Amino acid sequence: MMGSTFRRAGAALGGLLMALTALPAGAVDWASIPAKQVPLLYPGQASWEWALSKDEHSAAPKFREGKNCKSCHTKEEEQIGKALASGQRLEKKPLPGKRGSVPLEVKFANDGQKLYVRLEWPEVTGAGGPKLDKDYAARVTMMMDDGKVVEFTRAGCWSICHDDVNGMASSVEGKDTHKYLARSRAKLSRQGGGDSQKPQEALDAMFAEGQFIEYWQARLKPGAPAVAADGVALNKRQDNAKPAVTVEAKQVGGKWVVEMSRPLKVADPAHKELAAGKTYTVGFAVHEDFAAGRYHQVSLEYTLVLDAGEADFVAVKK
Repeated sequence: MMGSTFRRAGAALGGLLMALTALPAGAVDWASIPAKQVPLLYPGQASWEWALSKDEHSAAPKFREGKNCKSCHTKEEEQIGKALASGQRLEKKPLPGKRGSVPLEVKFANDGQKLYVRLEWPEVTGAGGPKLDKDYAARVTMMMDDGKVVEFTRAGCWSICHDDVNGMASSVEGKDTHKYLARSRAKLSRQGGGDSQKPQEALDAMFAEGQFIEYWQARLKPGAPAVAADGVALNKRQDNAKPAVTVEAKQVGGKWVVEMSRPLKVADPAHKELAAGKTYTVGFAVHEDFAAGRYHQVSLEYTLVLDAGEADFVAVKK
């Protein structure tokens, strides 16, 4: 994605992973850490451009003035998700049995060496939708920024969901367009940024400054070990060649329970440095019932701090 920058980062990461050690995820005493319930909602074809359009989104003027998504829509997630999943609005191709919302239980911890997150949600039963993902029954993702991307601070994953991305309202059949940040495009219309990608030199400079979204993902298949992935989103979403994230997953009582972790400091520049005293923005997504692409449930934006502080989540030190 970032040309030579990523190649150098990938080469450095292999040796670093061998050197970094910390407690395994299973060593965290999760029972001692309070959980927070995060409602995930089905977003349909609601894009970044739609959110800015006052003719289509009643809250667009407030959003343009600086209001964050969560400040207006907290406690509305279930209602909004139900309307979109049913095809009442912003969804031209509703999937049969698609849940409008998913309750996600979230816990964070750190041990001074790694950040850990535990995610738990009830499995969907009897949905019977098309198997868009041929490999994995479910995936869970955490996205993260350290304040370098204001759009993500204000709107979470909507900051990388544009109207011309695969499956969205302005997408072009046969054209593979992944999620991206608006700043990676020279111009942006109601239909998205299209092919107006900025020069590679400009993209490399943004990446070097940390102007990207980091994501962690666990890819899940019943009866098989979870597969870890991590990556970045800038001019497109791209997995790192060798993830620094480790994952563990199990199915218990009709629920998925997933633990993800990575070192606080990773030499690879495709990972944010995690430290106490800073505020991070995080967002979550679940692809269930073999869903792929935009057919997921997502959260609004939340804040995270390490050790102690004022935020939606505090990754307590254990």
